[in-house]
Amino acid sequence: MSVKVLSVASEAVPLIKTGGLADVAGALPSAVAPHGVEMTTILPGYPAVMKALSRPRALHAWDSLLGEKARLVGGKIDGHPLLVVDAPAYFQRDGGPYVDSSGRDWADNWRRFAAFGRAAADLAGGAVKARSFNVLHAHDWQAAMALAYLRFAPPAGGKRIPSVMTIHNMAFQGHFGADLFPALGLPPEAWAMDGVEYHGGVGFLKAGLEAASMITTVSPTYAREIRTPEFGMGLEGLIVSRGDRVKGIVNGIDTAQWNPATDLQLSEAYGQLSKANGQLSLGKRVANKRALEAEFALDEDDGPLFIAITRLTWQKGIDVLLECIDHLVGLGGRLALLGSGDKAMENAFHAAAMRHPGKVGVRTGYDEGLSHRMQGGGDAILVPSRFEPCGLTQLYGLAYGCVPVVSRTGGLADTVIDANLAAVMGGVATGVQFDGVNYASLADAISRTVTLYGQKDVWRAMQRAGMKTDFSWSRSGKTYAGLYASLIAEDQ
Repeated sequence: MSVKVLSVASEAVPLIKTGGLADVAGALPSAVAPHGVEMTTILPGYPAVMKALSRPRALHAWDSLLGEKARLVGGKIDGHPLLVVDAPAYFQRDGGPYVDSSGRDWADNWRRFAAFGRAAADLAGGAVKARSFNVLHAHDWQAAMALAYLRFAPPAGGKRIPSVMTIHNMAFQGHFGADLFPALGLPPEAWAMDGVEYHGGVGFLKAGLEAASMITTVSPTYAREIRTPEFGMGLEGLIVSRGDRVKGIVNGIDTAQWNPATDLQLSEAYGQLSKANGQLSLGKRVANKRALEAEFALDEDDGPLFIAITRLTWQKGIDVLLECIDHLVGLGGRLALLGSGDKAMENAFHAAAMRHPGKVGVRTGYDEGLSHRMQGGGDAILVPSRFEPCGLTQLYGLAYGCVPVVSRTGGLADTVIDANLAAVMGGVATGVQFDGVNYASLADAISRTVTLYGQKDVWRAMQRAGMKTDFSWSRSGKTYAGLYASLIAEDQ
């Protein structure tokens, strides 16, 4: 008999995406399926999600889901079960999942995602008779209230099941004013230090962390880091109090979508071999480099081409990358950047491109196809994050032979092997790590990278070592399946 898990997420590929959470939520059902787990994903009924449903089947209805009519409809996501909370008053809006068309947070995000959590808790608790589950798995603050509702206000006659709360980024917590508590429909006892109360307000993520049977983060290093004030964002005490109930599991990548040997976005497919012999050679990457240079209006030469695919935010260390651009260009490097975020940073990067024509190219926004072409044509990818729970761009870089240059934090530290002397001599180096997100550290890492790039045999060995690394979902899927099984066994 399969284990049935309800995965509660505010986004999931291929239906709706703003960041890495969507990649994880979209990949998990296939990752755990080989291990006897049937995972059903529940999503809010955003316009893009509703449009993707063909012949949606109504399974349940709420006359008042925190004050608004809603229904539960069923469908499929990449062949796996999908449930959608169709509540037009909450989710049928122009703009993004969390912000309006001008980029401001929706003022009623607290109600929208509390209602989403209420619906998921009803489902997990057995309110929909045709659907039963063994484990509830919630992702980030937008889904966290599902655990609080299941704990403090399960559906009438319903059951409580074990739960997992996954932190994709501790910086986003869903903290709102105390005045909204009465509208949440929770009993008075939920307003407590071990409930939803947090610094005099309502903490969505905090409530989920308190209620969860197990807490996971998306890398072992980040699981350790969030126990400290530097990374715990005010919740480090709670994390420490949960002891061994906090576990780090590295994200995987979709190796069907991210495979340079079959990627249709590339000018030339390639593999890691040094000789063709009927196989795809790593040497074919040069055609992708030439194409990328043309796409970003960069000079064509054989010097290192750095790329960055990122949100333009303080967390990502992009302010320090800005400081290092002149240094990078001075060493003979070039930079192609794809990203959006802080408008001042966007303007500063465009100014850098004007200052260094042919050396720096910038695209504002996000383009999935372009991100593939950048990984396939760039020599090294810069990820100077101040904190990074897991990170996916460095994993894509490893898979594509685009050598990661990363700060030593979170999942970056767990997935990239620094090119120190021992690692280079042993043939296991896959990238460059540096400590401290500041000008001196990043500039030194860029200098090291340029030096390594000039040592062609060493560079090719690093590329091949990265491409050989297995960052598919196979191992992580097995780990999640084992976690679910252990929680069910505890509950019996």
